[in-house]
Amino acid sequence: MKKGLVSIITPCYNAERYIAETIASVISQTYPYWEMIIVDDGSTDGSADVVRGFLSRDSRIRYFRQENAGSASARNTGIRHAQGQYFALLDADDLWLPDFLASQILLLKRTGSICAAASYKHIDGNSNLLPGTVRVKKRITVRDMKIRDHIGCLTGLYDCAKHGPLYLPEELGSLRDDYAFWFQAVSLEGSACGNQRVLAKHRLTGSRASADKIRIIGLQYRFYRKYLQESPPEAAVNLIRWALSGILKYRYYYLGAFARRLHDLLPGRFRDSSDAV
Repeated sequence: MKKGLVSIITPCYNAERYIAETIASVISQTYPYWEMIIVDDGSTDGSADVVRGFLSRDSRIRYFRQENAGSASARNTGIRHAQGQYFALLDADDLWLPDFLASQILLLKRTGSICAAASYKHIDGNSNLLPGTVRVKKRITVRDMKIRDHIGCLTGLYDCAKHGPLYLPEELGSLRDDYAFWFQAVSLEGSACGNQRVLAKHRLTGSRASADKIRIIGLQYRFYRKYLQESPPEAAVNLIRWALSGILKYRYYYLGAFARRLHDLLPGRFRDSSDAV
């Protein structure tokens, strides 16, 4: 372990459109002591070519490729190659503001915590800011995490100096694996600290928003029952809380999507008149 080094773990699957912007947001960090470990999880697009274009420009970026096995596997591959004291999980389409690392490391040092999260904004597929802000709690407890994941994955930072590296449960595949990781981190000492500053941008795309909702609800319930070992009544209550918080968290995105869909369904004469307003 190299003291002070941040290991940024980025799984990549067909992220050709976005990954250059994500890498650029890491390179722009005011805290310079980091390594970015990009694990290509069997991409079939031009992601590899985009990443290779950065390798010769910045030696802090490292690239690995594996057969497609899901984000948990890709992240674990990255963690096994990591050398840093701090771990961050940054997806290949999300972005950090320039002082993300500096601000989060300062917060960990000031509070003595081993895990930190931050507030963040949502962006669309074209990197346009969406309304609203996801505000993190100043203190996140295990009880909080048993209800829902209060750590936006792109904003989490874990200091492994005391307890060593953590790994993601690969049986979860690519759903809820990050939740399990941050739940482990918070459980080690009972709480995490939250940075009220907006330090990141989480991308919402059509593919994420149109995922099979019924399947996700079932996975969330099984996560409560099997991974967190909750009773059926407790899991059911937390599932309702999770659903309500999700509606609140993504309300602007869904309202915008509904408005666009309604616009597309309008007869031409009404759509034209609405565009002219």
